Amino acid sequence: MDLKDIQELIKFVAKSGATEVSLEIDNIKISIKSPTKKKRGSSDEGEPTTIIQQGPAQVMAAPIVSSAPVTVIETSTPAPVADENSNYITIKASMIGTFYRSTSPESPPFVSVGDTIKEGDTLCVIEAMKLFNEIESEISGKIIKVLVDDSTPIEFDQALFLVDPS
Repeated sequence: MDLKDIQELIKFVAKSGATEVSLEIDNIKISIKSPTKKKRGSSDEGEPTTIIQQGPAQVMAAPIVSSAPVTVIETSTPAPVADENSNYITIKASMIGTFYRSTSPESPPFVSVGDTIKEGDTLCVIEAMKLFNEIESEISGKIIKVLVDDSTPIEFDQALFLVDPS
């Protein structure tokens, strides 16, 4: 991003009426803040304030050249431990929002550990922008673990349930 692009961005933000814009491209962060209304007699013209920060550059270490002999000691690594959850299927969130195990605090949860589910069963509700979306199972099996607490914010693709498909 060159100076001309930054100037055009400042003009655009000033015309748009936005109060604050932050932009990060590569290692450069740009924050543009429009001023609040000034008192009468103020010498400030009301131009937006622009802050440009360049992030730390990645520095690669120079290789060390030595004439002394180098001894390499290999350590044996332990055999990989089989993941105890490897034979389970993880049901993940299809959206961001707030995770609810039931429709209301007084109602029982849709599913609990040990429940057998089939394709199409409602597992939980995710609230996104005041809309409650029922999340249905795409597989059949047994709920092994609920990975998220009730009424907690979740991210897209976050693991929600472990299901044993057998």
